[in-house]
Amino acid sequence: MNVDIVVPVYKDPQGVRDTLESLLPLLDTLARSVLVVDNGSTDDTRDVIRNYTDEHENVHLLTENDVQGSYAARNKGIQHADGDVLAFIDADETVDDDWLETALQAMDEQGADYLGCNVELTLPEDTIVGRYNARTGFPVKQYLETEHYAPTCALLVRREVFEDVGRFDSRLISGGDREFGERVHAAGYEQGYAAEATVYHPARTDFTSLAKKNFRVGRGFCQKQRYYPERFGKPGIPPTPGGGDGGGDTEPEPDSVLTWLTFAFLSIAMLACRGLGYYYEFLFGEKRDDVPAPTS
Repeated sequence: MNVDIVVPVYKDPQGVRDTLESLLPLLDTLARSVLVVDNGSTDDTRDVIRNYTDEHENVHLLTENDVQGSYAARNKGIQHADGDVLAFIDADETVDDDWLETALQAMDEQGADYLGCNVELTLPEDTIVGRYNARTGFPVKQYLETEHYAPTCALLVRREVFEDVGRFDSRLISGGDREFGERVHAAGYEQGYAAEATVYHPARTDFTSLAKKNFRVGRGFCQKQRYYPERFGKPGIPPTPGGGDGGGDTEPEPDSVLTWLTFAFLSIAMLACRGLGYYYEFLFGEKRDDVPAPTS
């Protein structure tokens, strides 16, 4: 079985370096190629990627400069991939040497066409924000069971699924993984989860980066309502707190009253950021007819 690994990146030279170093051993086993898609970086990200393409014939640099967004970048990778299975991870993540083998084995055993992997958040710095983010990270199994999707930071999909239901909706700034996963589920494809295939994702360790992520999540939900009101509700009515793309508690309870109070504050603040993002998109966002809806 041939596998292409698609890695979108934007202005993250160190992150893409870490990811490629982690993926190189897989090119000697099950991975046919690694397709790194730069989404309009203006720093030295592309130079870092070229260093790897010069030394490794199975590492390829693609560019997506027309549409700013990770789903557009992933779609560019899908367009150029021809493996039986496409694996998606982000350009700041790392994997164990047996990650792909373990995921493919789970895919085969479960008869899955679409497979989410376990995501373990790591702490580059031990900050209170980082510990909060690690606690409210990626409950992938829960996402699959209740909302029929896995995050694109740790996802394997058979090629024929894209040929049938189409690619990611590149109009969405966030939440395109959920929209695509629901489309896959509605089409009757088998979805699975590989608990032993772990992708390591660095937690956001400062307030600003976590707030920006939640603001983006809020905007993405409003966009999904704009384009898919029959599935996500009418624009102007946000999702209930804690639902949808908000994450879930995956770590033990805080070990002190001060930590608990800080976590409670951060939870309220991130909910507010999602709400601000939602209403910013509702008031100022425009329907993007210039970018076509996903097609096969």
